[in-house]
Formats: sequence, C-alpha cells, structure tokens
Amino acid sequence: MTAIAPSPLASTDLPDAPAVVGTGLRVPLVTGGSAEYANLDHAASAPCLEAVREAVEQALPRYASVHRGAGLHSQISTDAYERARASVARFVGAGEEDTVVFVRGTTDALNLLARCLPRGTTVVLFAGEHHASLLPWEHEGSRAGEVVRLPLPGGPEEAVEAARAALRAARPGPRLLCVTAASNVTGEVWPIEELALVAREEGARVVVDAAQLVPHRPFDLAACGADYVAFSGHKLYAPFGCGVLAGRADWLRAADPYLAGGGATANVTDAGVVWSDLPDRHEAGSPNVIGAVALAAACEALTEAGWEHLRLREELLLGRLRDGLAGISAVTELALWGTGWPRVAITSFVVEGVAGDLLAAALSAEYGIGVRDGLFCAHPLTRALLPEGHGRAVRASIGLGTTPEHVDRLVHAVAELVAEGPRWTYAREEGRIVPVPDLRLHG
Repeated sequence: MTAIAPSPLASTDLPDAPAVVGTGLRVPLVTGGSAEYANLDHAASAPCLEAVREAVEQALPRYASVHRGAGLHSQISTDAYERARASVARFVGAGEEDTVVFVRGTTDALNLLARCLPRGTTVVLFAGEHHASLLPWEHEGSRAGEVVRLPLPGGPEEAVEAARAALRAARPGPRLLCVTAASNVTGEVWPIEELALVAREEGARVVVDAAQLVPHRPFDLAACGADYVAFSGHKLYAPFGCGVLAGRADWLRAADPYLAGGGATANVTDAGVVWSDLPDRHEAGSPNVIGAVALAAACEALTEAGWEHLRLREELLLGRLRDGLAGISAVTELALWGTGWPRVAITSFVVEGVAGDLLAAALSAEYGIGVRDGLFCAHPLTRALLPEGHGRAVRASIGLGTTPEHVDRLVHAVAELVAEGPRWTYAREEGRIVPVPDLRLHG
C-alpha cells in the first residue's frame, strides 16, 4: 500500500524561510545506503538557525561575565546581554512596566512564577497542560494555595466558560489562570484572548505557556491581554539553554529570589542581605549570555522573515502531511476539538497494527525520518485522546527545515510499514525499541 501525494509540491513552491544549520545532512540506513535526514521532531527541539549560529560566533570572541566587570569584554557582553533582553521584550510585546527574566526554559520559567505568587494564590488550569505548566504549582516551594485542574473541555467555548466558572468560584484572594497557547500533542491553538478576557473580568491574571506557539505565530502580551508568557529557546531555533519569563513585574519584585547567590544581591552583611531589583533578582549566578544572544537572534530572524510567509509555508506542508496520513485507513489522528480546529505544525497519530515505538524506530532506521513517540510530557491529555488499545502515539512536527520531500517520505513510509511491516529486526533494549543489529552505529 503506497500513499499517493494529492498534488505536486516542490520546495520552490514554498515561501522562503530562514536557513537552519544541518540542512541536507544525510544519515545511514540499516537497510543500506543513506537518506537526507527528515527532521520531523521540531516540537521537541528545533535545530539552530544559521542567523543564530552567526550571532553566537560573533559574540564568542568577546564573551565575558556580565554586569560586574570593568574589562572591555565584560562591558561588551553586558551590552549584548541587555540588548538581547530588549529584543525579546519586543518579540513578545512586553510593555515598559513589564520585566523579562532569562531562565533555562519554559519549565524553569513557570517554576519561577510558582515561587513568586502571592502566598495562597488559587491557580486554575486544564488537565491537558504540558507537564511544564501542569506541575509547578503543586511542587514543593510553590506559593500557590489551591490548584484547580479543570477537565478537558469539549470545545473552545466550553474552555472559556469552564475557566470563568472556576475563577468565579475560587476563594477570595489572588487567582491565576494558566493556559497553553498551542498543544504540544495535537498542535491545536487555544483561545488565549478569550480566556484572558474572562480572567480580567474576574479579576485574575493569566500566564501563557507559549513554547509551541512562538516558533509558528507572533505573540503579543498586550494585544492578547495576558499577564505573563513563558517559552524556550530550544524550540525557537536557539538551542543554547535559554528561555524567558516575561510580564508584570510586581509579583516577581515582591518575592524572594528564585535562586540565592551572586548577581541577585545588592548588599550582603553579617546582619542580612538586600536583594537586587528586577530582573537581576531572579538571575542569580553568571547569566547565560550566549543563550540570551542566541534567543534574541532567533526572535529577530523570525520577525524579519515575516509571519505571514512563514505561516503560509507551514500550512502548505502541514496540510499535505495531514491529507497524506488521512489517506491511510490504519491511521487515526489525535485531536481534542476535531480535525478542523486551527493548529500549528504538529500532528500526533496512531497506526492500527503497528505500535508507536516500533513505528518511530523503523521510520528512523529504515527511512531516515526523525519523529517522536510516547506521551509527549502531557500524559493526561495524550492518554485521554488515545484510542483504546494504544499506549503511545507518534508525533510529527514541521519546522523551517522541512521540505515537501520529507513530508511525502513520511506518508509513504507509514503506508509501507502498514502494508508490509518493518524490513529489519527490532528488539527492546533499556525501554526503547532499537534495530538489531544497528549497522548505522556498528556497521
């Protein structure tokens, strides 16, 4: 069984996109020969943009610790670090009264916010959140009081009304609504503006986990009405260990530092410590200067490329992928609100008769395709969407380096594996399905 592409589509038919490092690299196949690597795992970590690599290479020769050095390189690095902060602020539409704190990633950002809440804050969220936004509020160190997990909504309107009811029913005091902008499992885009409006009407604040949205769509704090946004550089084509928490300053300024140490201190004596103001207050230690420079370069490159062009390119590729998979009767796509709801370039699916981990292993070993399999750090959501008899799904996610050939190869490979099964032998080793022998590594 071979899936037939619905219509010809060449890379030249797509709008231009910023170049990524590693384009065109070939990988060996266990069956012999090689193939251009088809990276369809951007939702986990995106490759580095060429513009990001250039920015890092330019910064490295004059790299030094920032803020406290008299040397020229320290001053140059400090300037680069703070210019990066300003670039990121523009990228997310942060206002003059907002703050931008550099962190390690989305998980780090939301754990930081959990420790800066006014004590006893009620946090409302949906059960479909990624673990990064699901778990910090109940973890040791969080200042949240009650955490209200709402069931998966049947649609966007139901989500808005459920949030309204939960915020209205919450006990008196500060309240925070936490919502994912785009699902890392289905790619479906949540109604952020409507949820933010409800929160404002009920006197609550909103934090948006935008890790999966900002690589695909513009985001503006002021325009959507959110109070905070968190995202990661490694999903934004800047894999150098930097992320962001941006938004209102008051809760962050009133809290003790996330980490205690150098840089977070204005004065230390035998009698005690005076903590620095924002953003230094929550950036203890030697900041990740190179990571910040890389993240800012990615923000600037995507903005300069033009979101309308990037979105059109993505929609052409995603539509081709979903149409191709829909033509394979054994494939079931996962969706919370139906296949017609807007989404970013992510689709997760199961294949009848082929386990997800075996499918992913065979796609890699025999076809040179990288996908993700499992529950995607969103266990409650993925398990709720899986058809009976399936314990894990396969996720394909498109990015700037994706070509029509990558998409077509995935569709063809899934159809072939459904019809004929894997051509190689596979075994479970240390919890993973691997080809045996793996001639790519030992041949």
